[in-house]
Amino acid sequence: MNFIKKIFEGRPDKEVHRMFTRFGKGIFEKRAICNVRVGNKIKINTTFEYANDLVEFFYSLKDKMQAGGKILLKEKINLAEYGLKGEEKEKKGIYEINVNQELNKEQIKKLKDKVYFFLLNLNFDEGELKTKQKLPRPSKSKASKVDDKFCVVILDLKYLSKVKDEFFFDLKQAFNKAYAEHAFKIEDIILPEKIIDYAQARLEAKRKGRIIRKLIVGGDELQSEKDFVV
Repeated sequence: MNFIKKIFEGRPDKEVHRMFTRFGKGIFEKRAICNVRVGNKIKINTTFEYANDLVEFFYSLKDKMQAGGKILLKEKINLAEYGLKGEEKEKKGIYEINVNQELNKEQIKKLKDKVYFFLLNLNFDEGELKTKQKLPRPSKSKASKVDDKFCVVILDLKYLSKVKDEFFFDLKQAFNKAYAEHAFKIEDIILPEKIIDYAQARLEAKRKGRIIRKLIVGGDELQSEKDFVV
């Protein structure tokens, strides 16, 4: 389940919290964009916020597949323990693992508790995910260019109901084209009661605010909002 759906269904967890550690107080517009078009195949373009969720979604469709790209973490891990064969390097507190191997669902499930971001390209016989290999910098500026093709997906039509349930969970009607974008309004940063290390406190701090969700389907625009503490 993707982080937007978790928030709107009142089920935020540590993965949702980890996503919001990138954001301070302020209004962040045009976030978590998801653009779906249906023809001979299902085509999905998204911003970087969906990178982890798309990997998890792909492994809900297939138990194992070829994976290439990078895995980003904020702590060092034993690669052999996770069945990883790539090389690891550290830069500015982020550990980067280059991957080019077959990965299975259990490996992804084990890794997701540690991962900051999956920047993976995935392939199986009925689908493909391509992900860019460098995260954008956080910005509140409206002038900042939003990369709404950070993740690009092609899937067989048989998965349309799963795509709708995952990314357009609040949409009742069928569609050939659907677009979603969000604004994150973060009003407060709730720090832990006991602060020893300020860098760690920033990571553990909860964000309080509201998400505004905008859908465009068949020429109609729908909007909903949800308060959150994550």
